[in-house]
Amino acid sequence: MSRSHPQLYALWLGCMGWTLTAVALGLVQWRVWLVHDSEAISSGVAWVGVWRACFNSHTQVSPGFMVRHCGSISLSEASTPPEIAAAQVLMLLSLLVGLLGNSGGVYAFRNAYFGLETNTANCFLITGALFLSASGMSLLPLAWNLRSVLANQTIAFPPGFKMPRAPDSQHVGCGIAVGMAGMVLMVLSGVMFCRYGLCRTVKSPVRSQCDRSVEYDNPAFDSHELARDI
Repeated sequence: MSRSHPQLYALWLGCMGWTLTAVALGLVQWRVWLVHDSEAISSGVAWVGVWRACFNSHTQVSPGFMVRHCGSISLSEASTPPEIAAAQVLMLLSLLVGLLGNSGGVYAFRNAYFGLETNTANCFLITGALFLSASGMSLLPLAWNLRSVLANQTIAFPPGFKMPRAPDSQHVGCGIAVGMAGMVLMVLSGVMFCRYGLCRTVKSPVRSQCDRSVEYDNPAFDSHELARDI
């Protein structure tokens, strides 16, 4: 049994990053609007996410009940801002590519750990590239929406949303923070996978420190090379 498995840690980071990205996509608290003069928004706080805009209100049913009123944000609506439209498309693509990365990581790690006859190094390189691509796809909409919040940009919602034309102020919600955390974890996973794959594919007369560390930590991966040397 080897002392450590950096590629196993990379797979764990990739799974956690993918999970956080999926959670961020479902959260409505991407942009938090603070509104003081609104009859519908009783709490004075509204949340704008990738798919919905919501707020709590006493006036939608009766004064004695607090309900959450939500309006669905559609990609086809002209009022949908480009940063939210980009998030709807790119975040879904990030989840799809990240799922392929997780599947590829499991396949590569399985073959490497059991010493199967396959090009393991290339599998790890492809897995790393998938995770890096997924993180890049999520970074663009996250950074774009973050910039919109910091610039206090408004959204022209249709009347059915019962949202004001502009908030008094707004701040970053937990959806963007969770998405950023997931993106960072997928970047780390991709770098670790690519580094391991490159260490295994680079052939040199003099072994580098990278090669030695990989071989020491993962003796099972070198079983076929050791047999050829003997």
